[in-house]
Amino acid sequence: MPKFSIALLALLLSAGAAAAQTPPAPVAPPAPVTPALPVVTPAGDVIETLKASGQFTTFLKASDLVGLTAFVKGLPAVTVLAPADAAFAQLPAGELDRLLAQANRAELQKLVLRHLINARVPFETFKGAVTSAPTLGGEVVELNGDQPASVGGAPVVQADIMAANGVVHVLGRVISAPAP
Repeated sequence: MPKFSIALLALLLSAGAAAAQTPPAPVAPPAPVTPALPVVTPAGDVIETLKASGQFTTFLKASDLVGLTAFVKGLPAVTVLAPADAAFAQLPAGELDRLLAQANRAELQKLVLRHLINARVPFETFKGAVTSAPTLGGEVVELNGDQPASVGGAPVVQADIMAANGVVHVLGRVISAPAP
């Protein structure tokens, strides 16, 4: 074998060994995935719709504990930004139990009210735009109709469930309290 071929072979082998020792580039962790939920269909008013779905037991329990269920049923036009049970499961460990405790009912009430708008707000009113609306708790929530759609930073999993007294938008996360 000529000296040139041996030198070329040695060069290729050393380059391959050097490349094999190079660590792979770090890979970013995957973004949290919003769980796919069964489709929610209207079943009377907004509260009856949430109950019939079976996916909102935590939100309904919170609403019951702070005395808002009958109030919401009686509203003539309401938008419920409904976090599914899977959304509550994403809260930090112990947070849901803390919120449901008797001593934290005022905070729980604020959380429920943060997910209610005293008007029908179908998705078409903010589709392709970013706007805001006041919640029943007095906070302003951002309605982002761009893709992917979100409300208060929480992904919209299903929009426009038209109930008898309002509209439900299913959220993949609980809307956080605004920064102080």
